[in-house]
Amino acid sequence: MNNVTSLSPEDRRQHLRMLEALLFASAEPLSEAFMAERLPSDVDVGSLLRELQSAYAGRGVNLVRVAEKWAFRTAEDLSFLLAPEAVEPRRLSRAALETLAVVAYHQPVTRAEIEEIRGVSMSKGVLDVLLETGWIRMRGRRRSPGRPVTYGTTEAFLDHFGLEAVGDLPGLEELKGAGLLDINVPADLAIPVPSDSADLRGDEDPLDEDER
Repeated sequence: MNNVTSLSPEDRRQHLRMLEALLFASAEPLSEAFMAERLPSDVDVGSLLRELQSAYAGRGVNLVRVAEKWAFRTAEDLSFLLAPEAVEPRRLSRAALETLAVVAYHQPVTRAEIEEIRGVSMSKGVLDVLLETGWIRMRGRRRSPGRPVTYGTTEAFLDHFGLEAVGDLPGLEELKGAGLLDINVPADLAIPVPSDSADLRGDEDPLDEDER
């Protein structure tokens, strides 16, 4: 693959325009692989994307990475302009928010494991709401009695919260600083390093055909 700097100015501008058109036309974030398939084979898509990102850095629309893909988004400091037109989202209950946090940090996780971590029982409706938002998904089934369903987060979750990867979720000190954890938490409390790999774990089986 040739380096982008070896391109003529005319070719570089054309390739930037092609990337720009793909990103503007798509309703969903695009992967570098998807865009590379639609550009000449000798184009360094990663370098061009960074150049395009730099060009849009000070504009009303920014090029950002979400869920390890690329998308145009309104600049954060101008989001207030769209507030009057925004559709008011359904507010999640405290139980749903806590459940979402448990899924995000402990995935893959079953309903029973969520209840154990939260310390309270949970109605099935909580998981249904999160599934309807598209922020969590059924991953597989645990290899244990009853074969309970395991849950994990989705790309829509990363996109909504502006995360490039689930590993960008805040750690213990950040949660404390944001006031989301009591400063006097137990000394042995640990926040797990989250992973949303699509690969099933050793203790997971694939979902049944009618559940996919």
